[in-house]
Amino acid sequence: MNSGVLYAVLAYIAWGLLPIFFKQLSHVSAFEVVAHRMVWALLFLLCVLLVLKHWAWLRGVSRQPRVLLSFGLSALLLSANWSVYVWAIQNAHVIDASLGYFILPLVNVAFGFIFLHERPRVGQWFAVALAAAGVLWLTLQAGRLPWIALVLAATFGIYGLLRKLAPLGALEGLTLETLLLSPFAVGMLAWWASHGQGALVQADARTMSWLLLAGPLTAIPLLLFAAGARRLPMATLGILQYISPSLQMFVGVWLYGEVFEPTRAVGFYLIWIALVVYSVDSLWSARTNRVSALTYRPGSGSGKGIARAAITARRRSG
Repeated sequence: MNSGVLYAVLAYIAWGLLPIFFKQLSHVSAFEVVAHRMVWALLFLLCVLLVLKHWAWLRGVSRQPRVLLSFGLSALLLSANWSVYVWAIQNAHVIDASLGYFILPLVNVAFGFIFLHERPRVGQWFAVALAAAGVLWLTLQAGRLPWIALVLAATFGIYGLLRKLAPLGALEGLTLETLLLSPFAVGMLAWWASHGQGALVQADARTMSWLLLAGPLTAIPLLLFAAGARRLPMATLGILQYISPSLQMFVGVWLYGEVFEPTRAVGFYLIWIALVVYSVDSLWSARTNRVSALTYRPGSGSGKGIARAAITARRRSG
């Protein structure tokens, strides 16, 4: 449990501080940064697989077209998410990017209901309604949808849905996704270089060092997250995930001086209240399930009723 908390916290801190990294590459186009991120992440992951001698899964996957198609779609969603995120950071929209990851858990609840036929609890529906009110308020204040936040939440929400149904783990899945994307990334980098453009032919050593660092900075937090997720209850993991967007917002306001107007803050307050409701509901549900499981005694007359109650609670929690 303690090591799981450490792994998850380190992963979320790394993701929360990523805006500082991408700000160092503001002079490189977002699409080129993402292309480099794909290539160097793949090389790093291949090195990890080489050290672990973990190659057998690749042969099995290569003979499963449906798995390849599923991961091809998740790879496209991941590349879209990365592109919008990097563009947002480079163009002084760090707060907007953080908003996307604040509402992501609530988007996951909605997607679970729509696509997985899960039955959200009343508290979860209330949290989703509050978050929707917050997004509506931000839309009315700005005169347009907060498209950066919505695109980030939607792409990563659907990506998470596909990965939930996929047969591969975090390391194998990310390796396959970057493997499928790398031909396009390498092709784009080669085309830019052949026309005398791009960081490969124009960048100095400092810029190239930052681009090379994108590989481990992409893979390591994901591996830490996977290690933490295996050791922690989902309720605990759900609370810890707010570390990342909170850090992103603080970086945007305090480090880069992005404006956080009082009228805009109302929308964020509604979303933060929604997250509190969601978190309390998740913790209460986890506690109820745990107490029900501990109270159950095989052979007791009341045990069957308690077991049925625990099963019902788990189904309602999705």
